[in-house]
Amino acid sequence: MRAKAGGDPARGALNVVGDAARGSADAVRGAAVVGRLPDGGAFALLSGVSDGVLGEGWSLVAGCAPEVALHGGTGAPADGPEGLGGALAQARYALTSARTTAPDASVLTSLDALLTGVPADVRSAYSRTVLGPLLDTDRTATAVLLSTLETFLACDGSWARTAQALHLHVNTVHYRIQRIEHFTGRDLSRLRDRLDLWAALRCR
Repeated sequence: MRAKAGGDPARGALNVVGDAARGSADAVRGAAVVGRLPDGGAFALLSGVSDGVLGEGWSLVAGCAPEVALHGGTGAPADGPEGLGGALAQARYALTSARTTAPDASVLTSLDALLTGVPADVRSAYSRTVLGPLLDTDRTATAVLLSTLETFLACDGSWARTAQALHLHVNTVHYRIQRIEHFTGRDLSRLRDRLDLWAALRCR
């Protein structure tokens, strides 16, 4: 787990993480080691503590000073010392995500949470590369295609539900999807290509 707090960053973050970690460890009779990072953040290495228990401990600490914005992130469990570096990197990423979403402990369990940790210029470049001409929303035709793509993916690739949502004939949806595939070079019958396009839409 990694965190940062307002006020005196180094002291505040260390106190917050220490209290949350100790409370969570005590709840399951686990162990906790807390330390300070060079950037003013703090980290905790916990043994035998699940995300649910940690979340409860974090909420209790946050409730003691609701006027202070607290942000934290957790990494995946490490099997041994060699996995600690990766776990800390994940916690850093989750912390970045938490700072841009809700002031709470964040775990990377969704695409949206993952993407919030990606620098804005990288997200923008990815979106432009994958969506290409569809981002030219000044043109009515491409704006319609972009809207159709969003609806089609939100409807889990269902032609009938997309047509119903857009008040169109199914054949019109088929035609628009063909145009989208032409512009993007993607095949929307393939899950991998759908995921690429969905991520690009989320990166806008």
